[in-house]
Amino acid sequence: MMKRSALSIFLFALCAVSSPAQTGLLMDVKGGAIVVSENGSPIFHYNFKPVWKEGFPETMSRCCYLHPVYLPDGTPITDDFNPDHPHHRGISWMWPNVTVDGKTYDLWTVGDIKHRFRSFSRGTAVSPLTLTALSGWNIGERKVVDERVDIDVHPARNNSRRLDFTLRFEASDAPVEIMGTPDQKKGFGGFCFRFAPRDGGRVNTVIRTGKGVSKGDGVMEVHPWAQIEGVFQGKRGGARVEDDPGNPGYPNGWLMRYGFGFLNPSYPGLTPMKLERGKPLVLRYRVTLYSGAAPNE
Repeated sequence: MMKRSALSIFLFALCAVSSPAQTGLLMDVKGGAIVVSENGSPIFHYNFKPVWKEGFPETMSRCCYLHPVYLPDGTPITDDFNPDHPHHRGISWMWPNVTVDGKTYDLWTVGDIKHRFRSFSRGTAVSPLTLTALSGWNIGERKVVDERVDIDVHPARNNSRRLDFTLRFEASDAPVEIMGTPDQKKGFGGFCFRFAPRDGGRVNTVIRTGKGVSKGDGVMEVHPWAQIEGVFQGKRGGARVEDDPGNPGYPNGWLMRYGFGFLNPSYPGLTPMKLERGKPLVLRYRVTLYSGAAPNE
């Protein structure tokens, strides 16, 4: 399988390099990342090879997440390996409690269970562009969960862009249980967005939900959506994350952090969810990236 995956990546990269310059939504392979772009400007990197930053333990290497992610004006909006929470990684999906055969592992802080990339493909439609990435959750050489991620990338319109995520998780053999952290009943875990530092930090950051501007951080606060607004490298912008109405538990509780800029619709929260073979868990989220004023202003 790994030989076929490596060959498919090579052929895709060769085709992309040898093709003439094109406009519109494109997908290319650069180094250890699949780069999606529009008219030559990058939208995001999906890191399929393990990423590690000097100064951190090598055990913290990780793959199968988006970083950097860019606003329509080209400003990067995600963060990775920030010293305050070095396990946070761009747009990712991770749980702090993954129980296999009675033993609990930590995919959140990159413990003894890790993502392992298998292959990718592009959908046939020109727009939106669909990236499909297949990977697994591995404990050593044992794959315990099969993961499929479909990302529909829409063209930028009026200084905003939609990314629609469909995440599928299925036990590879024995049942696997996932749960948010029980620590102080925070319940976080699942789809995560770690924002880049905002100019002026916390005081110049806004977290907005359907109820208006949040006065402080949130832990397991129930919302259909949440967004963070700020100034990034001198340019105003932000991103909204929406919990799909078809998701189990909708609307779910959220972890929302002003200080380091973090949004996480926390599913399944404090209630364990069992993954079984032949019964995939499907979760959908929409991310709206925008430059300038927030869409609801």
